[in-house]
Amino acid sequence: MTRKDRPAILHPDETDTFRRYFELRFAPADILRELNASLIRAAIDLPSVTITSSIADLKHRLESAIVRVSLTSEAARREVLVAPILLEVANVTEATINIEYPIEVDRLLKGDLDYYLQSKHSMLVVEAKQSDLTRGFTQLAAELIALDRWVESDDLILYGAVTTGDIWQFGSFDRQHRLVTQDTLLYRVPTDLQPLMQILAGILTVMEN
Repeated sequence: MTRKDRPAILHPDETDTFRRYFELRFAPADILRELNASLIRAAIDLPSVTITSSIADLKHRLESAIVRVSLTSEAARREVLVAPILLEVANVTEATINIEYPIEVDRLLKGDLDYYLQSKHSMLVVEAKQSDLTRGFTQLAAELIALDRWVESDDLILYGAVTTGDIWQFGSFDRQHRLVTQDTLLYRVPTDLQPLMQILAGILTVMEN
């Protein structure tokens, strides 16, 4: 149990960007509690669709990039590994990609989303990191909570992913119950490229009821 009168992690009189949530060392559940949300870790029943276009060529290019390119920076991972996957998914789903998409809900929820994909049916936010998926997921969770107040959508669930380029993890936000779920499964690139892309495409094409 925790004390009700313990000092706050987040201070309303200060300005916190999404990047700040990545830098905080506190437990993710404690941070999200101050955003009036809870966190669980569980397998998510993610939407998935069959992609008819060939993934073999993209997989070959990613395998070559991993061998030939020094992926020591976040920018390199975004350009070489993340962007090609999202561009292919956008082509399949006819979605648009917003890069470094700015939103501002209040002083605690503001900043740029690395990738914000929008289709006719749904949306998806992707946060790219050089390393540390755990803290990266905390930032993703804050972004999903902010999107709940930013977007005009009837979707009951908002989806996002955090990635280092070669490892992907999904998350969801139940808007009614204010519940963030961190998926227990990880998807590796290029090994799990096909199921990864089918989930990304599924999120953008399957309409929530």
